[in-house]
Amino acid sequence: MVRLTIDNRRVEVPAGTTLLEAAKAAGTPVPSLCYWKGLNEIGACRVCVVEVEGIDHLVTSCNNIAEEGMVVHTNSPRVREARRSNLRLILSQHDCQCTFCVRSGNCSLQKMANEANLLYNPFPLDIRKGNWDRTSPLVRQESKCIKCMRCIQVCDKIQSLNIWDISGTGSRVSVDVSHNRRIREADCAFCGQCITHCPTGALRERDDTEEVLAALADPEITTVVQVAPAVRVAWAEQLGLDASTLSTRKMVGALKRLGFDYVFDTNFAADLTIMEEGSEFVERFTHRDQYQWPMFTSCCPGWVRFLKSNYPEFTDNLSTAKSPQQMFGAVAKSYFAKRIGVDPHKMKVISIMPCLAKKEECSLPPMRDACGDPDVDVVLTTREFVRMVRSDYIQLDCLEEADFDTPLGTGTGAAVIFGATGGVMDAALRSAYYLVTGKNPNADAFHAVRGMDNGTWKEAQFTIPGAGVVKVAVVSSLGRTRKLMEALRKGEVEYDFVEVMACPGGCAGGGGQPIHDGEELAEYRGDALWAIDKSEKVRFSHENPDVQELYTSYLEKPCGELSHHLLHTDHHAWEMPQAPARKR
Repeated sequence: MVRLTIDNRRVEVPAGTTLLEAAKAAGTPVPSLCYWKGLNEIGACRVCVVEVEGIDHLVTSCNNIAEEGMVVHTNSPRVREARRSNLRLILSQHDCQCTFCVRSGNCSLQKMANEANLLYNPFPLDIRKGNWDRTSPLVRQESKCIKCMRCIQVCDKIQSLNIWDISGTGSRVSVDVSHNRRIREADCAFCGQCITHCPTGALRERDDTEEVLAALADPEITTVVQVAPAVRVAWAEQLGLDASTLSTRKMVGALKRLGFDYVFDTNFAADLTIMEEGSEFVERFTHRDQYQWPMFTSCCPGWVRFLKSNYPEFTDNLSTAKSPQQMFGAVAKSYFAKRIGVDPHKMKVISIMPCLAKKEECSLPPMRDACGDPDVDVVLTTREFVRMVRSDYIQLDCLEEADFDTPLGTGTGAAVIFGATGGVMDAALRSAYYLVTGKNPNADAFHAVRGMDNGTWKEAQFTIPGAGVVKVAVVSSLGRTRKLMEALRKGEVEYDFVEVMACPGGCAGGGGQPIHDGEELAEYRGDALWAIDKSEKVRFSHENPDVQELYTSYLEKPCGELSHHLLHTDHHAWEMPQAPARKR
C-alpha cells in the first residue's frame, strides 16, 4: 500500500494506482476526457492535470502513479486555470453546434465545459471540415474530433483492424482512415466500437430515421419492423427506464405508437437460423470429408466482413445461412406478404439492431431473394430507435405495454441468447443434439460456452450420441478472433464449430447500442439475456410453434430447395477490400 495526501486528505491505495484513481478513492474525482481505463491512458487531452508538491510542472493524473508521501492538489488555482485553458483550446477547434449533434446531452466534452463554467472562449475558432462518404454506415465529422485517440486505440488494441491513424503534424494533426484510404476502400468491419468509445459526436452511425418516417407516413406502404434480442436489454438505458426490469412489452408499445403496421421479434428468425444452421452443421459433420473445417457461424456481418478481407481462404468455412435479420426480411416479403395479401414491393421491412454492420449487410447484392427488392430495406441502431421515441414525445410512464404480432413474433429462450457471446453456439448445439438423437438435451448442458471471453477464446467438447464428439470454440472481439484465426491457419488448434462475434461480449456490446462514456456494459446486458432464456417456457428453437408452422405450410424442411433459396446466401457474391499486409 502507498500513503499520500490528496486535497488535505490522507489516502492509502495499492501500489501501482494512478493519481486519477487515487483521487477518486479520496472523494475528489479529477475530470478526464481522453482517458479510458486499460485502453487509452496517454494524457492526450491534458484535462486531468494535477499539482504535485515538489514537481515544477503539472502532471497528468491518468498515467502517473501514486508514490509514498506525495502531496497532491487536484483543484488548486493553478490546476483550475490550466484545466480551463486546455478545455478552451479543445473547444476552439470543436464544432459547438451542440443542438445538431446526436451526442448532445451525452457528450463528455459538453458536460465538462458546463462543469468548468466556461461562459466564453478567448481563443480564435479553427473549425476544420472534412469530406466523408455519407453512404457509409459509419460517419466521421472532423469538426467534432478532439484528437483523444480513443478510436485509434480501440480499433488497434481491441479489434486489431488499424482502420484509424494519425494524419498531419503539429497544429494540423488529425485522425483519418489509415494508409491514405477512404472508408469504402478500407477493410473496416463497421463494428462501430470506435463510435461507442468516442467521447463526442465525431463518430456516429449514418442516420436513416428520415427514410423510416417517410415510410410510416405513406398510406401505400405496409411497414414491418423487427427488433433484435440485444435491443430489449439496452433501449431503456437512454430513456431513464430501469433496464433491470424486463421492458420488452413496453418497447413493443413504443413501436406501435410510432405507427408501424406490424411489430415482430427477430427472435423468430433466430430460431429459424438455428434450424437452418444447425441442420447444415449436422449435414457437414456427418459428411466430414466433403467440407472444410471448422464451420463458422455467419450471423454477425462484422465478422463476415473481417474474414473476407483478412482470411479470405476460409470463406467456404462460413455457414451459408443468412443472419437472422436477413432471414426475417426474406420470410416477411414472401411467406408473410402472401399470407396478408400485400404486394411485397409495397412493403418496407425495417430492422432495429445493436449494430452498424447490419446497415451494410442489408444492401449487399445477394440479399434480395424474396421479390427482387432488398429483403431488408432499412436498419436502425438502438440509438436511432431511441431518438425516434424522443422525437415523437412518447411518454413512457403512461405508455401501454403490448405483445409482438404473429406469426413472426414468437421466439424461444434459445433465440434471445443470440445477443450474448456464446448464445448462438449454445442454441445451435441444443437443436443439433435433437436433430441427431430425436431427444432434447438439458437446456443448460452447454453452459461451458457461455459468458465473456477469458482473454483469448472459449473452447469445449460435447458428445452427441450417434454423431460423436463435437469440438467447439467461441470468441468475441476481432482482436481475439485474429488470434484464433492465426492458430487455425497454423494448424495449432482444430475445431468442428466456431462462433464469432465482432463486438466484445457479442451484440449486447454492439456498436449501435446506447453509449455510456467510460463504461463497458456488454457483460451486464448479456447476463440479462441469459436470465430471460432461463425464464422462458420454451428453450429450444425447434420447438417454436410458428417456425414449425412455417416449415409445414411453406418451406417444407430445413435446407430444402425453397429454404435454401430464401434463407441461405453465397458469400462469394460480393467483394471486400483486402486488408493491408500485416507484420508477422
